[in-house]
Amino acid sequence: MRKDKVKVAIWGFGAMGSGMAKMILNKQGFEIVGVCDLYEGYIGKSIFSILKLDNPQDNDVIISNNIESILTEKKPDIVLLATDSFTKSAYPKIKTIINHKVNCISTAEEMAYPKANEPELTKEMDKLAKKNGVSILGTGVNPGMMMDLLAVCISGVMEDVKDMKISRINSLSPFGKTVMEEQGVGLTVAEFNKRLKSGNMAGHVGFKESSFMIADALGLEVDDFNQQMKPIITDIDRKSPHGFAAKGDVCGVEMSAKTKLNNKTIIDMYHPQQIEPEMVGTSTGDYIKINGTPEINLSNVPEVEGGIGTIAICVNMIPHVINAKPGLKTMIDLPVPRAIMGDVRNMLDEE
Repeated sequence: MRKDKVKVAIWGFGAMGSGMAKMILNKQGFEIVGVCDLYEGYIGKSIFSILKLDNPQDNDVIISNNIESILTEKKPDIVLLATDSFTKSAYPKIKTIINHKVNCISTAEEMAYPKANEPELTKEMDKLAKKNGVSILGTGVNPGMMMDLLAVCISGVMEDVKDMKISRINSLSPFGKTVMEEQGVGLTVAEFNKRLKSGNMAGHVGFKESSFMIADALGLEVDDFNQQMKPIITDIDRKSPHGFAAKGDVCGVEMSAKTKLNNKTIIDMYHPQQIEPEMVGTSTGDYIKINGTPEINLSNVPEVEGGIGTIAICVNMIPHVINAKPGLKTMIDLPVPRAIMGDVRNMLDEE
């Protein structure tokens, strides 16, 4: 077993970053050495007072707005970056991390398969990571697992794949302010449609990344990709921890996408997501139906909760990123995700 604990820094202490901290503090072999966040109400405070937890570590962790000092003074093994959705906006932060020769896991949805939208940045990140001897991974519950990697894994027992229908009906309630804004939660329908028309509605970020991941995993190419977005309008007031939608306003988005691969395989994706879906009798769930030999029909009800799922997969991938050869990695490059139940140091290669 490696003697030293795995030193983790967290950049972004919102719903996801703070959740990762709580999970790490309940695991063996980890040590949180630094947290960076720009929120004035957090800077200078102990993470344990923010989390309302007793400190199980030998050291306190004071939230800083200076990532450079954390990277230089604390020398973490890895940074969990929970600040962005898009590769372009995450890249300057990722560059800072890897130039300090520190591994990085990003929750940015586009980073789950960055070459789908940013092929040149992908090459640049891979080259820079290899130069610095570290690894980068983008992951989350979706994209990263439920609508892509899970389908790829189960296709391993198939002789051929003709088409895939992948659905995720989920709740946005666990997510923070950034996600609420991206999904248009609380907007009037008129404002939503205005932003949609101008190209300023993000909606679910990840269909393209999931489609390209599946295509590459199957050894195929994407011939055509298109997606649609519609507002989900609530007929009652809805309130989640980080969002509110009044009756008649937007409580989420309904997303769909169709991808045609070069062997005529079709991937259909359907993903309606909203805050507090149970209030209107909507049941959540994850569904994968693959037509081929043999046919596959997976169903998981209720959904894997987005908040818990994203937090868990990021933490659970830490040892695999540390063990990986330097470079930019995706979920189809690394070992199968699994829960860390023992000491994380037992999962690390010998130094």
